[in-house]
This record gives sequence, C-alpha cells and structure tokens, in this order.
Amino acid sequence: MIERVYQQAQKTGISSICVATDDARIQKEVEGFGGQVVMTRDDHVSGTDRLAEVSEKQGWAKDDIVLNLQGDEPLMPPQVIQFLAALAGKSDAGIATLATPIHTQEDIFNPNIVKVVMNAEGKAHYFSRAPIPWGRDSFQWPPASKQQVARSGLYYRHLGMYAYRVKTLQEIPLLPSCAIEQTESLEQLRPLYHGIEIQVGIIEDAPHHGVDTKEDLQRVSALFAE
Repeated sequence: MIERVYQQAQKTGISSICVATDDARIQKEVEGFGGQVVMTRDDHVSGTDRLAEVSEKQGWAKDDIVLNLQGDEPLMPPQVIQFLAALAGKSDAGIATLATPIHTQEDIFNPNIVKVVMNAEGKAHYFSRAPIPWGRDSFQWPPASKQQVARSGLYYRHLGMYAYRVKTLQEIPLLPSCAIEQTESLEQLRPLYHGIEIQVGIIEDAPHHGVDTKEDLQRVSALFAE
C-alpha cells in the first residue's frame, strides 16, 4: 500500500518525496522498492510533529512547501496533490488543506466526517465533527429530511491532507495544546486556535476514501484488481 501511495506522489512531479516512519519494517519495504526513507523518533503524537522533525533533518528552507500525504491513501489522485501544492504556494496562510461539498444529511451528522466552515477568503473558521453550521430552523434530531439541508450548499467535508510552509510546520509542535483540539480530537484546531491561518481549497469530487479498516483494504484491493 505504501508503494502505491509513493507511486501516486511520484506522478505529481514534486521534487522531493520521502516516507517518514519510526518503524524498521516500513523502512525495509520502502527501500525495497527504491523509495527514500527518513527515520524519526517514535514518540510523535501526530503526523505534523513527525513531519516537522523530517523538515529539520532534511534541511528544507523556511519558505519551502511540504505536503503531508498519509501512507494509507493509495487512491489519492496526483492532480489533487498538485492542486493542494499550488494552493499553498499562492496563499499567504501557513497551512493549506482541502474540502469537498457534502451531499447527504447522513454525512452532515456523521461524527467521523469532519466539517469545516470558511470565511469569504476561503480560510478556515473552525473544524468540527458536529454539523456546522447548525441549521437552527432546519435540523431536528433525529433528522427528518435526508436531503433538504445537504442541498443548501453550506456544508463541506474536510479532507485530511495538508500543505505547510516549513516555517509554520516547525512552529506547530511548540504550540501548547488547547481544549478544543482535545475535545474534538482534531489536531488542526491547535494552530487555528493560536492564530495560524489555514487556507481551504474546494474540490467538487472527493477522492476515494483511504484504508482505515480491513473492509477498506478489501475494497481498495478490488479496485486495483480491476
């Protein structure tokens, strides 16, 4: 699976690609297919913290853009990765990420689908597992209409891929954790809480979901078999 993700990253033409890990088994696999590995400490609490260590080891410049592509996303289209890189390069925000419209009310109320609300410049106001914005006059619990609110065009699903300016990336692990980050279990709320702007790019069609479960692995394996 990691080799597939690596191949998707290579298709973007991005100049430097490496796998960050603290696991010797992953190191062996990546080196086996000719990929670059950067070994990190084993005490990182998030991918952002791990990536910050990599940026220091690699000596990347403060203004460089670095993308964090998870190793369980073998179906991430190269053009989506390129779009995020371009967005980060032209934005004055320290972080860039992606979102896609939500089309069903089931997804709005699903706590495993993270929602994001943005301002007029496309910068994130807040991320939540709860339905945001809350339709005061529309929502009932349990929801009565499955489509009415979803068709409003107000709801966006956050896609958990990030691009950072290296300067910002190295600042984030130094920031103290905050209550909203811990309550929502969403690491992006820490930089947002401390005033770091997050630019959100909208893509109309969400990429295939990554591999989080055995069922996901079976589904993705079947897609590759086709």
